[in-house]
Amino acid sequence: MSSAAGTGAGDGPRPQGLAAGPASSPAVRQPVRARALADLPPSPLSRAAIKDPTAVERANLLNMAKLSIKGLIESALSFGRTLDSDYPPLQQFFVVMEHCLKHGLKVRKSFLSYNKTIWGPLELVEKLYPEAEEIAASVRDLPGLKTPLGRARAWLRLALMQKKMADYLRCLIIQRDLLSEFYEYHALMMEEEGAVIVGLLVGLNVIDANLCVKGEDLDSQVGVIDFSVYLKSDDDIGGKERNVQIAAILDQKNYVEELNRQLNSTVSSLHARVDSLEKSNTKLIEELAIAKNNIIKLQEENHQLRSENTLILMKTQHHLEATKVDVEAELQTYKHSRQGLDEMYNEARRQLREESQLRQDMENELVVQVSMKHEIELAMKLLEKDIHEKQDTLIGLRQQLDEVKAINMEMYQKLQVSEDAMKGKNEIIGRLEDKTNQINATMKQLEQSDKDLLTQTRTIAMSFVKCASNEAQHQYKLVKDISF
Repeated sequence: MSSAAGTGAGDGPRPQGLAAGPASSPAVRQPVRARALADLPPSPLSRAAIKDPTAVERANLLNMAKLSIKGLIESALSFGRTLDSDYPPLQQFFVVMEHCLKHGLKVRKSFLSYNKTIWGPLELVEKLYPEAEEIAASVRDLPGLKTPLGRARAWLRLALMQKKMADYLRCLIIQRDLLSEFYEYHALMMEEEGAVIVGLLVGLNVIDANLCVKGEDLDSQVGVIDFSVYLKSDDDIGGKERNVQIAAILDQKNYVEELNRQLNSTVSSLHARVDSLEKSNTKLIEELAIAKNNIIKLQEENHQLRSENTLILMKTQHHLEATKVDVEAELQTYKHSRQGLDEMYNEARRQLREESQLRQDMENELVVQVSMKHEIELAMKLLEKDIHEKQDTLIGLRQQLDEVKAINMEMYQKLQVSEDAMKGKNEIIGRLEDKTNQINATMKQLEQSDKDLLTQTRTIAMSFVKCASNEAQHQYKLVKDISF
């Protein structure tokens, strides 16, 4: 059996046994199929191929995708689950995915040639799925990629390493109105087979891929499907199944858990969306009912206001006519009384001048009172400072008196201890008592001086009250509090 189905360039080779796709015209495909079917007996499969060849192409691509994904998962479990770029089943998987994405792709005309690439729909994913922006930016920044096909191949490899290929393609196939710009209506990505392949891609999340995209030549690679990888004998298949039976069971378990997780998240999001829509619908119904009631009330008010407006207009017209007659009479009266008004105006103007002069005098007097007030406040501050100084002096004298008393006590104790020096001590005590009397006399003089200062403070406060009784009542209270 041949290991390769064929070769190709640009869009990649087409696998042997698959139809050419919508890019080739039906006039070229039909003679080839007619000659092939002429040598075989008629069968239901051949009749279906004649009726709907695109359905056969989609079925073939779906079967190849199933075999490729299944073989990749099984071989990865036996290989160690971490794959690199040179792993043959992984290379065949990317070739199959490339053929699946190219199926039914519209041909875009350019100045030099026809162009058919899968980078267009893949580039659309970043607008639908925000997490895909990082992959698209990384692909654009790769220096070795020059063709859209190379960027698409790099995008597929990065999506597999990120384990998000199924999520990205699911967002893409949901937006069929956007995909219709890139694919024909009968393309694989526009039909149910595309959704099935996306569901199969979820199983690839159990394997890890370590691919070097930067140094690989993805522009000039030739995508050829090697059918010999999937066409094996029963003995080989049975032997490998026995070797990887435990790993396959574990892989199936992980696949089911991953699928169940995604389904649960989808169901939860759908339930939340349904609840929000129900709440929004109920709220909108209530708002609609309220709006209808408001409209009815506004219509009634509008009708009532129109009737009232008509009545007001009629009354206004009658009132306007009566007012016009009154205005004419008042105009005659105004002409006669204008002379008296001029005299009144001159008198009011004279009174205004007098009031202005009186106001100016009051303002000048107010300025004088304010200056006096500031001078009195300054005198009060000086008196307060003098009182505080006298109080500090009095406190110092009292401390000296306490010290003298302490000295007297000490001398009295020494007098009892040394009877021989009693006479000398008595003389010292006498002198100390004289000094004490002098200090007491000084304290009395200071107290008399303090009383005189308080009397002067009261006199100043009374004079301040007499000068500014209307403006400084609160200051008199403050002086009174300081005095007493």
